[in-house]
Amino acid sequence: MFALEEKIIFKNKKIDILTMGELLVDMISADYGDNFESSTYNRYFGGSPSNIAINTKRLGINSLVASCVGNDGQGKFLINSLKEVGIDTRYVDIINNSTSMVLVTKSKASPIPIFYRDADYHLSYNEGLNSVLKNCKIMHFSCWPISKQPSRSTIERAIEQARNNGALVCFDPNYHPMLWGKNEDGIEYVKSIIGKVDIIKPSEDDAERIFGVDSNENQIKKFLDFGAKLVIMTLGVEGAIVSNGVETIVMETLATEVVDTTGAGDAFWSGFYAAIVKGYTLKEALKLGFAVSAYKLKYTGAVVKLPTLEEIKKLYNL
Repeated sequence: MFALEEKIIFKNKKIDILTMGELLVDMISADYGDNFESSTYNRYFGGSPSNIAINTKRLGINSLVASCVGNDGQGKFLINSLKEVGIDTRYVDIINNSTSMVLVTKSKASPIPIFYRDADYHLSYNEGLNSVLKNCKIMHFSCWPISKQPSRSTIERAIEQARNNGALVCFDPNYHPMLWGKNEDGIEYVKSIIGKVDIIKPSEDDAERIFGVDSNENQIKKFLDFGAKLVIMTLGVEGAIVSNGVETIVMETLATEVVDTTGAGDAFWSGFYAAIVKGYTLKEALKLGFAVSAYKLKYTGAVVKLPTLEEIKKLYNL
């Protein structure tokens, strides 16, 4: 059990966090509107695990990303974005498929996406990735790579290797039916993964897509019943509910200005991860996660030029 007033003690490993999954381009509308009325879209770095890799690097911990992009201009843009912040890109596969893209409406609520997928789900398991998994403190993944083969098998092997080597395994259950094949029961597969991870962070929308409409308290209990050890359920402007199965706490958001919600959840993960690696208690790390998310919400795009975690802490008087 993860006691909220305690720190997580990690083994001494070179890599603080390995994020696995989608690396893609976000095309975000210049104007607000849920029905894609805008005729102008701007290109941004995207892909939830990759956003977290860049954010945590800027917050002061050592991150790597394992992903797959196309051998095209969009793929080069994404790889160069990783290199600009000092992330080793050897674990990003480059293949002759088109780089994946998401069309997103600029939003102050939940952004509405349209998915264009090709290269992202071709992530393969190799000896280099195997070595990284032996030397990381945290392994993080999302629903994207488990929604299609061959990346699904890659993630399954990665979870096993990470667990065998004492890494903290964390899962963003950002389930969306459009990610899965028509004849696949993605919800049941996601449920089968929950018991294999340590920490899970569903949003209200994620929980409803997976379990149907229910109270937040009941949704959290379902994740715990399926085997998650710590559940962080984010509630947008209302903050989050966090439970380890014994203790449940409600946390308020620190956001005062919302320009674009794209990547807000990734920013929360990033602050949380950077804080637990730096030795903060879980409760302190949760607050710092909210602080990083609040900072990001003031800007458009999933990835912004974050200050260090220590500077964020001062900005929000934590």
